[in-house]
Amino acid sequence: MKKIYQVLMLAAIGNLALTSCTDNLELKPTSVISNASFWKTEDDAKGGTYGMYVTLRAQASKNLFLWGEGRSETVGSGVQGLDGRERYYLNTLDPTTPGPEWQGMYTVIHQCNLLLKYVPNITFTSEAVKNDMLAQAYTMRAYVYFTMTKTWGDLPLVLEPTEGFTPESIQKERTASADIFKQIKADIDKAIQLFPANTIPTGRFVWSKPSANALKGDVYLWTGKRAGGGNADITTALAALNEVKTADVVLLDNYASIFDYANKGNRETLFSIRFQQNEVTDNDFAAMYFSAAYIPNDIDAATSAAIGVANGNNFWAPTALFRDQFTTDDQRRNATFTEIYTSASGTRKFYGALQSKFKGFINSGVRLYLNDYIVYRYADILLMIAEAKNALGQDPSEEMNQVRKRAYGTALPNHLFVNGTKDANDDAILKERLLELGLEGKRWWDLIRFGKAFEKVPSLQSRAGQNYLLLFPISSNTLSLENKVKQNPGYN
Repeated sequence: MKKIYQVLMLAAIGNLALTSCTDNLELKPTSVISNASFWKTEDDAKGGTYGMYVTLRAQASKNLFLWGEGRSETVGSGVQGLDGRERYYLNTLDPTTPGPEWQGMYTVIHQCNLLLKYVPNITFTSEAVKNDMLAQAYTMRAYVYFTMTKTWGDLPLVLEPTEGFTPESIQKERTASADIFKQIKADIDKAIQLFPANTIPTGRFVWSKPSANALKGDVYLWTGKRAGGGNADITTALAALNEVKTADVVLLDNYASIFDYANKGNRETLFSIRFQQNEVTDNDFAAMYFSAAYIPNDIDAATSAAIGVANGNNFWAPTALFRDQFTTDDQRRNATFTEIYTSASGTRKFYGALQSKFKGFINSGVRLYLNDYIVYRYADILLMIAEAKNALGQDPSEEMNQVRKRAYGTALPNHLFVNGTKDANDDAILKERLLELGLEGKRWWDLIRFGKAFEKVPSLQSRAGQNYLLLFPISSNTLSLENKVKQNPGYN
């Protein structure tokens, strides 16, 4: 506990350093903890690694979904008001209401940088353990920068821990996204070299060599399709994704069981962000469920059973546009959302919808939303392989039909994927990603990678050509704190 407290203190200090820019601010820390006294032992390094994941979990509580899916067509208004979330799916963000700011992500970067600076000088009982820890830090830094550059484009590039409070150490201009991607790729390569084995640790909530290869495939697909990398990058992506296949990963037979709280760390998962009772409060998937006060009295028994214990808020919900993409013989449908219909006066009428993927578990009669936030799972890998194959002119049928076989079971002959033109295949792959990965925080970035955001998102269909909307605005608060940072064009 002492080590964890120390790590969290360091994280807090790092976050303050990253978000402060006042020249005359004088701080006199009351804690005697310092980097010089902390980074001495293997236990210190383990505590620092734990702190890195703790700071990421804070972002997974809400922000990763807002950045990765909130602006897409999968979510819309719920039955309990809007709570400001309409800004995302209506795509009306601006510098005053910009969505989550990047400071929290830079706190994760700070934790990575501390590990990468100090761990090499610590003596470990096992060099393999030391290398694994460094590999995790390199992978985490790559993942966080990848998430941020997809969100904001150019970024301040920070590769050393922020250990002072001078403006020179804090204030940085934005580095071009092309150079951010060079750093991301370099970090991934270092990580893959350092991981001592192609294994996935129990629980699957820390980075590993297989999940680093998943990230590599994701990154190179993005740069191949969005950043001029072309077929060379897509070929690299395909090789990395095929490497994931050699690890201990499978498609679970029962789609719903992937998300079952009692089945965390299952063999379909490559990397998830751990949420655990007594460690953290509910994640934001509670905002896509229902309060008991909003459950109608005249619903059928099957729907009532599907909802179970109701608490949370239906501030936003799976849209009809999203729900109507599923056929009734697709097992993913009921595992993704539940529709509520009333039967007043004998007439069946749609009332609302809630998400079913991440509904947590019941403890003493209370629903707790503590599902892990899944970053990569095997079905995602298979569909990225299909995407890469299609981009390279290869047949994606094998991977597409693996995913569909699980979804449709004996009805697969009615849904068999047949190789077609490159454009038709791309449309099918993008739709399959919607059905398979909807509400998992990936849809917005999928739409950008496929070049389909202005086509698929209703609030953007009349705004084609306004490409600045593909990035988030920099908040006015960030601009005031970081005076060398300039606003994204279009949001001025």
